[in-house]
Amino acid sequence: MDFDFSDETEQFRKVVRDFAETAVAPHAEAWDRDHTFPTDVILAMGELGLFGLPFPEEYGGSGSDFTTFCVAIEELARVDQSVAITLEAGVGLGANPIFQFGTEEQKQTWLPDLCAGRTLGGFGLTEPEAGSDAGGTRTRAAFDDATGEWVLNGEKAFITNSGTDITSIVTVTARTDAPGSAGKPEISTIIVPAGTPGFEVQPPYRKMGWHASDTHGLTFTDCRVPSDHLLGERGRGFANFLAILDDGRVAIAALAVGVIQACLEQSVQYAKDRNAFGKPIGSYQAVAFKCADLAVMAEQARNLTYHAAWLKDVGRPFKQEAAMAKLYATEAAVTATREATQIFGGYGFIDETPVARHYRDAKILEIGEGTSEVQRMIIARGLGLPM
Repeated sequence: MDFDFSDETEQFRKVVRDFAETAVAPHAEAWDRDHTFPTDVILAMGELGLFGLPFPEEYGGSGSDFTTFCVAIEELARVDQSVAITLEAGVGLGANPIFQFGTEEQKQTWLPDLCAGRTLGGFGLTEPEAGSDAGGTRTRAAFDDATGEWVLNGEKAFITNSGTDITSIVTVTARTDAPGSAGKPEISTIIVPAGTPGFEVQPPYRKMGWHASDTHGLTFTDCRVPSDHLLGERGRGFANFLAILDDGRVAIAALAVGVIQACLEQSVQYAKDRNAFGKPIGSYQAVAFKCADLAVMAEQARNLTYHAAWLKDVGRPFKQEAAMAKLYATEAAVTATREATQIFGGYGFIDETPVARHYRDAKILEIGEGTSEVQRMIIARGLGLPM
């Protein structure tokens, strides 16, 4: 077994870390405080090639492996989860559905700008009453034979990258079966360009965390798009999006790894610098053991995450491993941020302290792209249990 990254990957890590520490870290607290989406930095990430990492050169990508993409997310998450999730969602939920299921014409139309980071795409799956139960989709797309258009009506909720000034498309799951049809609903996926009449982006949510990430509800009212905006086969939208989520779960796990690593590094440094009762607090067992536990969390989360990424890269099944990585890494990240805040004491409760921001940001990791409960369900099914 070889646990080392290649020299090329490690050099790439250094490039992304330098960018994160110089272009992101100095501004992250202000973006969080002011709820600012940093468009200029996102465009700079595009110029660095981050949004095109896992895609072929013919569409403007760099043809890198999935592991390299996870490294980029991890390094960004060390300093700011909002920026990291913008990359993760832009690639995994914005561009990847087009790459995986689009026609060649759709790929040529949308992927070059998405891969270059000049535009962002959203992933319209979740609804006000259909989150983990994505099969309960109520949004409908009816085909108008007279005009050759799909007509969408419905709502989506909690959609990342859906309302920025560089958002170009949102791919939307919608029921395409006839109203009142019996049996399992037919769910298809439709590409809806930003600015399409009848497509309304709702005001941004007031969130507990990820304040610099763009998140909106979406409303579709007699929203019309051409017939060739169907993404993939009719009726395969739900199955296709589930496949997309397997990739996303590994990427979210990588984001969690970056969070745990940040908590470890900052906690160890603070435990060395902060004095109480005449000596560094790191000399006390209560604090030292917390730091030791953080180191174990970081190592285990990293191993699970990059094993799943490796399986994907070599073309082997990884659904079970993706669920395991997502489950462990995200729950460990929530624990790590809580413990880091405890180590920092009163300073950990102050918004200007990075661990406070990580604490608020981390909770959504256990919810987005499949809750912890959904991951346990997937793992149980993989064990052969009759879930």
